[in-house]
Amino acid sequence: MKKQQVIQGNNYSAIQVGNIHDIANYTLIHPKTGAELHKIFLKDKIGFTGMEISFQSLAAHEELPYFHTHIKNEEAYIILKGKGKFQVDNNCFDIEEGSVIRVSTPGKRSLANISDSEMVYMVIQTKEGSLEEYSGEDGRLAEVEKRW
Repeated sequence: MKKQQVIQGNNYSAIQVGNIHDIANYTLIHPKTGAELHKIFLKDKIGFTGMEISFQSLAAHEELPYFHTHIKNEEAYIILKGKGKFQVDNNCFDIEEGSVIRVSTPGKRSLANISDSEMVYMVIQTKEGSLEEYSGEDGRLAEVEKRW
């Protein structure tokens, strides 16, 4: 996988991680389990200050090789491609493209791809209970000269 170029300006940073099918080409060795994952974390690459976003790929009939919890951060899993099973504590349910799953900090979570094709998903991690204002409450209209 080629190195991603980060484009930065005064009030932004942007990165192109590639096509959804390219996620399988990333390799990460999990620091606690030693498991080899097809995953890319973006926080350090793009400079997020209030969240972490990652993309991960699971091959056909592959499962995440561990269950885990978090101390401070809730997670949202967004299934972009494929289908499988998601388990939180002792509850297991079906997931597919378009599924969004929020897991609170103590929830013991993992997932498995039960299909014959690749599964790709995105995880957004942020401090649980930290969102005070959102969308219309936090947003403000701004004047700017369009460049497209």
